[in-house]
Amino acid sequence: MRSNAITQWKNILPRVAVVLSLLLLAGCFSNDDQWNAKDISSLMPDLQFDLTGSNGNPVKAEDLSGEVRLVFFGFTHCPDVCPTTMVQLKQAIEQMPDELQEDVRIIFVSVDPKRDTPEQLASYESFFGDRVKALTGAEPQLRELAKRYRTTFGYGTPDENGHYDVSHSNAVYVFDQQGKARLLIRDGLPTAKIREDLTSLAAQS
Repeated sequence: MRSNAITQWKNILPRVAVVLSLLLLAGCFSNDDQWNAKDISSLMPDLQFDLTGSNGNPVKAEDLSGEVRLVFFGFTHCPDVCPTTMVQLKQAIEQMPDELQEDVRIIFVSVDPKRDTPEQLASYESFFGDRVKALTGAEPQLRELAKRYRTTFGYGTPDENGHYDVSHSNAVYVFDQQGKARLLIRDGLPTAKIREDLTSLAAQS
């Protein structure tokens, strides 16, 4: 009798363990209802970089501390994804309460240092407004930064005129005023939803 009971428990325990594991995973990866974008708190490292700005001077993450920072990897010759994303982020910031707009900055990291000179980056900043900081660096620096945030980029084969495309992610990483990773904005999230998240983060300062 006792032997049968032990056998039954041995058969049941693995199933119980699987159910408990699934419940734990569901708890770990469920989205916090507070945010519209994906909550990546504690899933990504703090914001850290040492790159070059549009004036040719070095810029570090701590130079921009105290602001909510939206990091986007792209390149200025990008024909579609980059300008579309930049316009949406710009609109989201402009729709925030006036007193909070100065607390949010877009950090555009060009992964095309060969063509994106300081002058080109300055032009990009000017086009998209004063809440944009355009940066780049040597390719090894950019590779290391992209790896830090679990993304990558690549270069296409140049055509007869030397033009080439650059493949990259369209994700936007959002860091709070202390440089902690907080949100991941993916393609398709409405501008109004982005504005809601940025307003909530900026108001926490």
